[in-house]
Amino acid sequence: MVPVDQGGGVMRADLLAEPIADLDEALAAVDAFDQALVAGLLRPQPGRATGTADLAEAVAGTPLAARVAEAAEKTAAGAAGEDHFVALAAARTALLGSVHDALLARAREAIARPGGEEIAPAPAPGGQEAVNLLVAARSWLSDLARSGWQGIDHDVVSASARIVSEMLPDPALRRLATLLDGFATELAASCPGAALDRVPARRWADLWARALLLTLPGAAAAPVTGAVTGRLLPLGVDVREHATAAQAQVHAVFEPADGSTPRLVRASVSAPKPDTVVGVGIWQLLRPHMSLLAAVSEGRAMDLTDMPVTAEGDLLWSDEHARQGEPADPFATARVALPTATDAPTAPLDRHPARIAVPVFLEGYACQKDDDALAFTIAGHPLAVDTDRIPAAGPLTPEAVAGSSACVGLLRWDAGAYRVQPLAVEKTVRKKAVALHAGGWAGGTTDKAGVKAEKAATDAVAALRERAGRLLRK
Repeated sequence: MVPVDQGGGVMRADLLAEPIADLDEALAAVDAFDQALVAGLLRPQPGRATGTADLAEAVAGTPLAARVAEAAEKTAAGAAGEDHFVALAAARTALLGSVHDALLARAREAIARPGGEEIAPAPAPGGQEAVNLLVAARSWLSDLARSGWQGIDHDVVSASARIVSEMLPDPALRRLATLLDGFATELAASCPGAALDRVPARRWADLWARALLLTLPGAAAAPVTGAVTGRLLPLGVDVREHATAAQAQVHAVFEPADGSTPRLVRASVSAPKPDTVVGVGIWQLLRPHMSLLAAVSEGRAMDLTDMPVTAEGDLLWSDEHARQGEPADPFATARVALPTATDAPTAPLDRHPARIAVPVFLEGYACQKDDDALAFTIAGHPLAVDTDRIPAAGPLTPEAVAGSSACVGLLRWDAGAYRVQPLAVEKTVRKKAVALHAGGWAGGTTDKAGVKAEKAATDAVAALRERAGRLLRK
C-alpha cells in the first residue's frame, strides 16, 4: 500500500480473492491434456481419451481451432504425427497464456499499475544445420508424447543425448539444448516410468510443450534488444538455488535519463555450483559476475550508460556500462518510484502463470500466523505470504516477516491463489525501523551470523577449487 499523496493507493486485496471468469475451465482443459500425456498419446486409454478433445474444445473459435481439432481426432485414432503434437502443444501454451494474462490483469487492477505493451517475437534466423537439429529434437519430443510419462525408459530418454551435444556449441540453439538436457535428466532419474508412484504431470507437460514449440524456426531466436541510459534503483533480489546452479535476479525501477516514464526491469546473474556450496556460499560464485550485487547490499543506485536491455525489461548486464551511484533506499524507491513505473511486457512464449512476479509495496497490514502459514491482512482481506521462497543466503527470515510493518515483495500466483514473496521488510527494533533484505549479504556483510556463514562457505569453496586444480594438474 502506497500513500495516495505519493501517487499510489491502497491495494485492492479483495480483488485478488475474487474468482476470474473461465479460469477454472481453462486450467481443467490443461489438466485433462496433461493426464493424457501421462499415459501417452499413441493409444490413449479410455479414461483419458477426452484430454485432447477437451483441449480442442477450449480453443474452439480461435485461429488454432481447425488444426487442434484435427490433431485431437488423429490422436484419438492413434495416428498423430509431429505436426499434430506441435498443434496440441501450441493450444496448451495458448490456454496457459490466457490464464497468465487474466491473472496479471487482475493483479495490475489490484495495485493500479499500468502494464507494458505487447511485443512480437524476433525474426527467425537461417541455417540448414540448425533446422536439422530442430527436426531431430522435435522427433524425440514426439516419441516422448507417444510413450507417455508412464512409458518412458532409458532407451527413449537417452536418445536426446546426441541431439543436445550437437546443439550446445551453437549459441542460437543453447537455450533449447539446456532445456532438453535438464528435461532428459529429470526423466532419466525417474525411469522406468511404469514404476512411478507420482508423476509431476503439470511440470513435465510444461517442459515438453515449451521445448516442442522452441523447435519451430525462429521461436528460440535472441530477444529484441535496445540500450538504456539512466538511473537504476534496486528494489530487491529474488534468489533461486538448486543443487547444481544458483541465480540472483535483481528487480529494480529504471529512471531514463531523458525524463520519460520509469519502467520496471530485471537483471540476472547465474552460475553453476557444486551441491556442497549452499546458502551464503552462493554469493561467492555470483559476485564476480555482476557489480550490481554490491550496490544492492550497500543500498545504492547504479548509473547506467547504454546498457543493453531486452524488450521484456531484462538488462543484459555488463559492468562496463554501469557505475556506482548515490545511496538509494529500496523502501523509499518502493514508496515513491514504484507506483508510477510501467510493468515490463511479456514475450508470447513466456506467458505462463508461473512467470508472474509483480513487484509490490505493502504497509499498514496485520500479520496472521497459523502453524507454518503466514498471511498479511490488508483492509480486512488476507494475502498469503510465500515464506518457502525466502532464501537462506540472507538475513531475511520468516520470523522477521511475521513481525514486519512494511514489505517489498513479488506478487505471484501459485496453487490457485495469489501470494506475496517477501524481498525485504521493515520492522521496529528498540523503537527504530530496521530493514532486512533477502539480498542483504549479496556484496558481503559485517553481520555476525553472515560473517560466520561466509567464512564456512569460503573454506568450502577454497577446498573445492584446490581439489579441482589438483585434478587438472594431473
